[in-house]
Amino acid sequence: MKVFISADIEGVNNIVSWDETELKSSEYQYFRRQMIDEVIMACEGAKAAGATEIFVKDAHDYARNLILKDLPEYVKLHRGWEGCPCSMMAGLDESFDAVIFIGYHSPASSDGNPLSHTMNLRNQYVKINGILTSEFYINALYASYLNVPVAFLSGDLKLTEIVHEANKFITTVATKEGSHGAVISKHPSVTNAQIKEGVKAALSTALSKNIVELPKHFDVEIQYKKFNDAYNASFYPGCKLINSDTITFSTDDYYEVVRALKFIL
Repeated sequence: MKVFISADIEGVNNIVSWDETELKSSEYQYFRRQMIDEVIMACEGAKAAGATEIFVKDAHDYARNLILKDLPEYVKLHRGWEGCPCSMMAGLDESFDAVIFIGYHSPASSDGNPLSHTMNLRNQYVKINGILTSEFYINALYASYLNVPVAFLSGDLKLTEIVHEANKFITTVATKEGSHGAVISKHPSVTNAQIKEGVKAALSTALSKNIVELPKHFDVEIQYKKFNDAYNASFYPGCKLINSDTITFSTDDYYEVVRALKFIL
């Protein structure tokens, strides 16, 4: 069994401030350690379920958060950004049997996490077919495009609810609960253990029902915080400026969505 893990940081246990996510911040090292621990738990759970290959994509900010020597020896780690449209899913292809998301977070315009956003802080929201779109949904649809099921996700409570709306068979662990500008968390040892057991259980069952439904058509809508960002994005082929701060893009091919997002988000 070949498993792909995409790891972010804003959804790890107890993290609440942007300072805690930034490489140069004095507060970063503690939460970097928590991100690493949660990835380790996912790897150990996957290994216990019979995974023979585990590929981890460091998918936060500069993609230089995970430390390879701290991860199990049977893991391959992808650090940095290739510049490809698949972004947080770089390295995923049709040969994988399952995808796991660690440390993911609620989308822009959601109250599920003080750090809610979608890909960056420049947009007010991203929608696909009218659905308020998280990084989970963007990346889960990419997995579906490659016919790879999503087995597991950990992140804030609101996001786990969003995940179950997309596919009720995906196993989730809530690492924390957003409370306006604050978060409520169990002890990290508790949620770490839940991640390990959750991944093991998820990968020990048939995953044929875990592929998130891939629509036949995609209407993308992005509202930017700065109107000039919308104007600039409107020049991408197929994009339309529908008001001063909002653009749309439509296609029947999901790869064209991720290609567009690379340039307009």
